[in-house]
Amino acid sequence: MNQTGQEKAVNSFYAEQAAEKESVWKRIGRFFLRAFLLLLETVLLLAIVLYAAMFILARGPSPAIRSIFVNSVRETSAVGFLAKLYFTDEQIAEIESVKPTEEFAPTDTSLFTEREAEETGADGRPQPDAWGYIDEDGDGIIVEPVKGAGYSGYMMIVLDPSRVIMGSVPASYSYRGYTVEQMVRHFDAVAGINAGGFLDPNGEGDGSIPDSTVVFNGKIYYPNAGCSGGIAALDGEHYLHVAKSMTVKELSDNDIRYAVCYGPVLISNGEPADPETLPMSLNPRTAIGQRSDKAMLLLVIDGRQASSMGASYQDEVEIMQRFGAVNAINLDGGSSSMMWYRGGYINKTASVIGIRPVPTSFLVLKEGVAG
Repeated sequence: MNQTGQEKAVNSFYAEQAAEKESVWKRIGRFFLRAFLLLLETVLLLAIVLYAAMFILARGPSPAIRSIFVNSVRETSAVGFLAKLYFTDEQIAEIESVKPTEEFAPTDTSLFTEREAEETGADGRPQPDAWGYIDEDGDGIIVEPVKGAGYSGYMMIVLDPSRVIMGSVPASYSYRGYTVEQMVRHFDAVAGINAGGFLDPNGEGDGSIPDSTVVFNGKIYYPNAGCSGGIAALDGEHYLHVAKSMTVKELSDNDIRYAVCYGPVLISNGEPADPETLPMSLNPRTAIGQRSDKAMLLLVIDGRQASSMGASYQDEVEIMQRFGAVNAINLDGGSSSMMWYRGGYINKTASVIGIRPVPTSFLVLKEGVAG
């Protein structure tokens, strides 16, 4: 059947409309394809630049920088694989190797004295203690900012050591971890920091399973897991014991009420750790120490940030010495390093996915409540 002129015009109109729509979709498709290719090219370029930058750090002429690079990433479960992009397992083991640590002598309690009553001046205001720090508000807690070359953080001085406990919820092991904030609230405390490590395969651990021995309220959990790098232990008289490890018998003989394992030991009986035994790395850090007047020292250092790359173990030693520590030990760091005080976190997390849950913490109880 022959089409009329009007029918041909209508069909031509719809054909033109269809062709125009097809042309629009083709243009949209070409736009998104170009955008995708540009994004892919940018990502590849950034990856190449990042790989080249890390290659210079890892394989450059400086052994110190090489050691810092390898040890720093190897302390981070999520990106520990980066070291294997540049080195064999044998080379990594050689870089990570340090002088073996000798056994530390048992804690010498004669190095401590009970804290004297706080002195006040003629105006009734509190005076600096022997280390120059003042409890301005009289709550028994002093928080001081700490800064150094490439790092910043906070030191919390708890004047009454009986207020410091290791907070944990053994009933939740294997199915739930707690953030430091949740630990503080669970124990009705006023401050806290993270403590020991936990099983963290591929950086995806939920903070529910300690990776080493834990002592909570005098009961030992995971005794067969042992301690790999060190132990921080609080006894019934509120002394902080630090050691490479402690046997079940030693825990019992020393009346250990709370303990977590991590390390390395930073200061033992007033003697700083041999720098040659401390790996060279920069990361967020957490540590606990005790002054000669038995005041507890809780330290956090921010890291992996433009304003604070992180601290080395030697940095921690020097900070603890500056604050008068007789004993001190490094705790779990990295994305776990957090300090809670007065209703909020006072440092910044290094985690891109939020505050990490942990199985253990060191907490500061309210005044008048002894652990």
